[in-house]
Amino acid sequence: MHRLRTALFALLLCLPAAGEAWAHFGMVIPSESTVMDARKADVTLNLRFWHPFVNEGMDLEKPVSFTVRRNGVAEELLPTLKEGKEQGRKVWSTTRRLAAPGLYTFVMEPKPYFEKEEDCWILHYTKVYVDAFGDDEGWSAPAGLKTEIVPLTRPGALYAGNVFEGRVLLNGKPAPDTEVEIEWYPGKDKRGRAPHEGMITQTVKTDENGVFAYAAPRAGWWGFAALSDDGTRLPFAGEEKPVELGAVLWVRFYDFINPEPLPQRAAQPGK
Repeated sequence: MHRLRTALFALLLCLPAAGEAWAHFGMVIPSESTVMDARKADVTLNLRFWHPFVNEGMDLEKPVSFTVRRNGVAEELLPTLKEGKEQGRKVWSTTRRLAAPGLYTFVMEPKPYFEKEEDCWILHYTKVYVDAFGDDEGWSAPAGLKTEIVPLTRPGALYAGNVFEGRVLLNGKPAPDTEVEIEWYPGKDKRGRAPHEGMITQTVKTDENGVFAYAAPRAGWWGFAALSDDGTRLPFAGEEKPVELGAVLWVRFYDFINPEPLPQRAAQPGK
């Protein structure tokens, strides 16, 4: 029995690291989620292909498209992207001035990535909203992507602990019984800590209307990745392989600020 245990332990040591099975997320993280001050109107967007909670990633090849949409008009930002390195991995960034009030929707369409461990392609359409100067009208409108998460809860005004609801669309229609993977991003140069590996990626499913709900337990950026397979196939090594379509949405949750005392009013004469 002792030899069997020793052999099993040695086998476990030879298996791929557990991190290789962590959820993949396209990431578009802005420096500001809401702009209320003109001095902060230059918003930097950081693009990655990452395991957010543990803050480890893969190379992100230059995307097929990176757009910003406002009032139904899309602008291609791909020529503005600058390549960089983080943890030795290829990442991208750009800065966009939000000069006018409105809801700015940033969307990344990456090149498909072949995941050997899962024997499939991964293609995550990634979206994030930034509202400027108090105007976030249109946050519940679809962006017209092949697959996307449409908020049913206003994404720019969420406290930690609030319930966020979204509807998953695939080819423009609600996607029932769809898995939605959820991870917290602890921020640059930080790594999340969990009681065990099963807690790193949270998972919920959509109902018959493609709707899901999740209450974020702490403040910060949270990624929601709804995973679908609509039968799309792409070639790899002479074979047709399935494509995991991901509708990824990044939402920021805020800490509740403690109340402060009311200012003391000066006593009025004669009272």
